[in-house]
Amino acid sequence: MTQRMTLYSLEIEPARVTALSTQDGRPMSHINIGWGTPDGIWIDTTEGRVYWTNMGADASAADGSIETALLDGSDHKVLVANGLVVTPKQLTSTPGGEHLYWCDREGMRIMRCRRDGSDVEVLLQTGTYPADVKDATRHCVGIALDTQNGHIYWSQKGPPKAGRGRIFRMPLALPAGTDPANRNDIELLADRLPEPIDLHVSPTLGKLWWTDRGAPPDGNSLNVARIDAHGLHDRQVILRELNEAIGLAVDAKGTLAFVSDLGGSIREVILESGQARLITKQAATTGLCLVVQDN
Repeated sequence: MTQRMTLYSLEIEPARVTALSTQDGRPMSHINIGWGTPDGIWIDTTEGRVYWTNMGADASAADGSIETALLDGSDHKVLVANGLVVTPKQLTSTPGGEHLYWCDREGMRIMRCRRDGSDVEVLLQTGTYPADVKDATRHCVGIALDTQNGHIYWSQKGPPKAGRGRIFRMPLALPAGTDPANRNDIELLADRLPEPIDLHVSPTLGKLWWTDRGAPPDGNSLNVARIDAHGLHDRQVILRELNEAIGLAVDAKGTLAFVSDLGGSIREVILESGQARLITKQAATTGLCLVVQDN
């Protein structure tokens, strides 16, 4: 039995979801979003739905949203909006999982809601909007779930090209009676990174991958490190010289990655060797999600 890989990407202008063949980068379908700046994407094939974050048109307006549609573009719904999120970034979940999880950059939060948009919760608060919004060290951006060990991983990117990025880990559940602004169960895993953005974790393989938009030589790159109960180890830069790297998708075996950037390039990367090939060039691209199906 063969498998077909489809890569779903978010383009900024026009704002849309694009489904691509990973073999030749051929666009197979589009879902027009219609406004704002889409950033994070999650596909659930059990539901046949795509979920995405929209950073909105203006961070000062707190007009971000969490949205969804069927994979054919129909049944488009806004799940979370009306000032409940500011600039939501990377989005994640698990197949058939109960919740969607995302980082809210200028909102300086990690949040979740149920699949229907109900029960919006704040799991972590790193600053107060709008008072602290200019402090980019508080900005939460990338997020990844490790349900096997009950962890959330996330990045706080820091100011552009400043070398003040960090990666953290904390339990998935907010302890009862705990204030999201004063959690005492947070682990700092990596500090003084160029500018970490999107994350992908594989607890089975014991690896964490991330993109980075920071300054050379180690910024604008794809990175990997070993991850275990004691922290992050043996960080390596797999690929350099990206053009404002953002989106990241990794296959289940940890053999292939797909990386997007604001230059509109999407590359396939062989993770063991770091060998990369350009599979398409399109409009500025943010989030990626890889879907693997049996033919």
